[in-house]
Amino acid sequence: MEISVIDASNYFKGLLLLIRKDHRVTDAEVALTARVGKRLGFEKEFCESAVQEILKNKYIEDTPPLFSSRELAMMFIKDGLALAFADGRIEYKEEKWLRAVTEKNLISRHWFVEELVKVSARKDAFDHLEADELTVFHSP
Repeated sequence: MEISVIDASNYFKGLLLLIRKDHRVTDAEVALTARVGKRLGFEKEFCESAVQEILKNKYIEDTPPLFSSRELAMMFIKDGLALAFADGRIEYKEEKWLRAVTEKNLISRHWFVEELVKVSARKDAFDHLEADELTVFHSP
């Protein structure tokens, strides 16, 4: 899948905003964002720094991302659910925010609930992230 620089930025920023929802950063979240960030074309140090700073950075607006395609939005939501469950459970604020992403990108609530059930049933959700399958092309 080809992904624009804007979509890549929104994808990564969206994951950061999701991490911020429960007001803590876990090792699993740092590892995930570094892995996804690398797939999206970002430097490892930038990703790790961004994750560590997200709790303190009050200037980043907490707006759910709008993607250029429903397919990419669905991949983001799947990754977001895996990220939210990385610590073994999903917080209410995390789920609510992912539902807002779903709505903003015109994805059905039914699809979201199905994905929520799938990810919560898998103990290894963290290892099956959609962004690992992205082929990132950088715009000049």
